[in-house]
Amino acid sequence: MLFGPFDQMRVRGVKNIGIIGTKKLREQMIKYLKKINSPVINSDANIARPNFPGLETVFGISINFDNIIQIDIKDNDIEKYLRYTDSHQRVHNWVNLYVDPLIAYSEKEEMPVDIWFIVIPESIYQFGRPNSKIPKSAENINIGLKKQERNSTQLDMFFQEEKEQLREAYEFEVNFHNQLKAKILSAKIVTQIIRESKITYRDIFSQKQIEEEQKFDTSKAWNISNTLYYKLGGLPWKLGDVRDGVCYLGLVYKKTESDSKSKNACCAAQMFLDSGDGMVFRGNVGPWWNPQSGEFHLSEQDAFEIISQSLDSYYYKFNDYPKEIFIHAKTYFDNVEWKGFEEAVKGKSQIIGVRIKENSAFKIYRHSSYCVPRGTMMQYDNSKAFLWTKGFVPRFKTQIGLETPNPIDIAITRGNADIDTVCKDILSLTKLNYNACIYGDGVPVTLKFADSIGEILTAGKDIKTGVLPFKHYI
Repeated sequence: MLFGPFDQMRVRGVKNIGIIGTKKLREQMIKYLKKINSPVINSDANIARPNFPGLETVFGISINFDNIIQIDIKDNDIEKYLRYTDSHQRVHNWVNLYVDPLIAYSEKEEMPVDIWFIVIPESIYQFGRPNSKIPKSAENINIGLKKQERNSTQLDMFFQEEKEQLREAYEFEVNFHNQLKAKILSAKIVTQIIRESKITYRDIFSQKQIEEEQKFDTSKAWNISNTLYYKLGGLPWKLGDVRDGVCYLGLVYKKTESDSKSKNACCAAQMFLDSGDGMVFRGNVGPWWNPQSGEFHLSEQDAFEIISQSLDSYYYKFNDYPKEIFIHAKTYFDNVEWKGFEEAVKGKSQIIGVRIKENSAFKIYRHSSYCVPRGTMMQYDNSKAFLWTKGFVPRFKTQIGLETPNPIDIAITRGNADIDTVCKDILSLTKLNYNACIYGDGVPVTLKFADSIGEILTAGKDIKTGVLPFKHYI
């Protein structure tokens, strides 16, 4: 609010945006963007949510309202697919309503769009998620394939083309957000999905709900503006005292099949630089899941390849290799995969493995009106410690959250490093959630988005993507 974003001299000025949605929602989105171009004042002075001075005032960017690219989605099409009882068919068709014209625009039109706002109605939010079922109705449409027909390779005598189109829907996860992000990864289209009720709640909520929701008007303005700025290529903030030549990798695993006995999983790595920005490297799908131990472990070759990708990207950016690479994971590293990691960094960097997991075994209380300070560390071994990433913040003279916080359990499991330094780094990495204007998360960003990135990478069969910035996944 006082000094502007970190990249204010690099990302500034008028930006071209696109909006895709129904006519009503596009109009509402433009109305909302004009609203946050001006100050947004907190309706409840007793709640510690700062006022928002306005998009251009804070971030130095403005929207070209005279030339907003708009793509229309017909209400009738959304309503038609809403009646589909098969959730795979319903969500697949909904996603394609948005994805097909977005990809067509990126391939055929010359006017560049810096970011697309995808505005969805509440019906898509409600019935575009896993396990969602539409209410029974005589108007419902039963279109789909039985389970034994979905993966069939046998040619049908009739309606072969129609059945192939239906089969495609079962290759994707029933999740509108993840499926949409996955389908546009290869096109490198930057998007922000906006839910109808978040910008039009005064039109659809009761008076009591409106009074509660408007308390968050300033928070939403900060969050949307902050993620907009980041997705336009700017860093809202940067850590003040990061160590040079250090990068952090968060390993991402996601099972590709729901069968509990299946070992197949997708692996990816999130690399975070000293700037706090991130890149995602997709690894191979393989038998990385061990049902007995409940852990994921790579083969030596795949461990070598995914670290090599990360090192090559770092070298391309800085013309040198990092001095240290810290690999963060929720489980221990086995000897086979660690050998692959070490081979990849030989003669280039020092590598350290850190296991991070949330711990609810005990709490620390103190004789005070507030809980334990955020940043408290209790070392219980040469390479192990508990770290409180939530709690009382002396600078704010208050605590984040109302509960007595739990610590996270940190252990250096491979390589050599100072536990005090490792804990300081991890505490810093809790401040890098650019997707929301949050001072400090409970877990470091290396693990914060691991699950969501894994879900996008496995939201469809054979998702094609190269090395992409973090902004394409959030």
